[in-house]
Amino acid sequence: MDTHSQVVDRLRVAFRSGVTIQEQFRRTQLNNLISMLKENEEQIINVLHKDLAKPKFEVVLSEVDIVINELYFAIANLKSWMKQEYVSKNLATKLDDCFVRREPLGVVLIIGAWNYPLQLLILPMVGAIAAGNCVIVKPSEISAATANLIAELIPKYLSQDCYAVVQGGAEETKALLQNRFDHILYTGSQNVARSILQAAAVHLTPVTLELGGKCPCLIYGQVNLAATARRLVWAKYFNSGQSCVAPDYVLCSPAARDALLPELRIAIKDFYGEEPQACPDLSRIVSLRHWTHVMELLGRSKGKVVVGGESDQEDKYIAPTVVVDVAEDDALMQEEIFGPVMPILCIDSLEEGIALINRKEKPLALYVFSEESSVVTTVLENTSSGGFCSNDGILHMTLPSLPFGGVGASGWGSYHGRWGFETFSHRRACMLRGWGLEKLNGLRYPPYSERKLSWLRWSASPKSICSLM
Repeated sequence: MDTHSQVVDRLRVAFRSGVTIQEQFRRTQLNNLISMLKENEEQIINVLHKDLAKPKFEVVLSEVDIVINELYFAIANLKSWMKQEYVSKNLATKLDDCFVRREPLGVVLIIGAWNYPLQLLILPMVGAIAAGNCVIVKPSEISAATANLIAELIPKYLSQDCYAVVQGGAEETKALLQNRFDHILYTGSQNVARSILQAAAVHLTPVTLELGGKCPCLIYGQVNLAATARRLVWAKYFNSGQSCVAPDYVLCSPAARDALLPELRIAIKDFYGEEPQACPDLSRIVSLRHWTHVMELLGRSKGKVVVGGESDQEDKYIAPTVVVDVAEDDALMQEEIFGPVMPILCIDSLEEGIALINRKEKPLALYVFSEESSVVTTVLENTSSGGFCSNDGILHMTLPSLPFGGVGASGWGSYHGRWGFETFSHRRACMLRGWGLEKLNGLRYPPYSERKLSWLRWSASPKSICSLM
């Protein structure tokens, strides 16, 4: 088996050969990924059920189709993305060709996460391939069954000279990061992200970080509470709350909370039945360690459990849970929960809710539920987050024409659609000069004079073209 450095070197040789530059090569690889997903859908469903007890419905939506849609979007737009982008000129460059050329970076590394172990690895890979890079993917060892399947399938469907899978845990990742890459995209926790940055800094490698955080959900003003409850329950308990864009906590007035609770109970019962543990549509926590962590947060909370709270360690099960009377300094508010526990905090005004959100680190997503457009606009204009969605949850990240990424502590950079292509491309500034207007060019040559300087400043100004026209 090749060492990490041998894998990187092999891919770098392939990249330098120019094989990935051609548009048709990129198209072929992207189409091969579509075939990989379609032809192995049943296996994908099985391994994700083994890792997370994900129901087929959630696997198809959030792991398979979201990536296939991304692939079709990239294939349809690849030609236009690869075109040179011509820019405006001044008089001094009037006869020159001035454009931005998108070029691949080289050999890039994508480190995936366990909560969406296929999507968070293959979807950014789409942008990297579309941009013409060679790619090494590192699946999460926590979702081992999915990681093994990815390691088996990628070499069967993609060029082995240009794409590779490296498996292993923390030590293997640390060893892998000792190699020089041209870009690293990491999805996961803030603690590991710091280690990624330290390793990347040795080689001055640019890094894209997708880190999550506590995504707030603000409910205020006139609102359809029944629809709000159903959309909130779906977004929160999808994948058993193990989503980086899941609503992490809810902010609303005491009156809204009292009216919302019965609707939440109805929605949870409608979705998962009287005994959610027996429902095949509810995922499980990925590991005993993660189950213990969520239960410890719930145990340390001073809030009151009003829905759910049941758990089964052996089954790694936690019931869809709602907690009220939660204070801002509660244990459930100190870090991302990443489980099916929904704390509700009460606020007395919209301004109070916005202030609470702004006291915390900028989240990956922010949700507001209201029938009043003024409320939505006020929250949008007075907060900062990676993404924003009104009157629903999670759905904004399924649209390939929108960038997906964080801000501040929730991440650096973005991908999806054109944004992934740009992340893995170098925007090269190009000026192709001819031999005309040499007299005008002579203004910059010594001996210098005030007259030359005056003419040169005018000719280099964007206004020079306009004034001539």
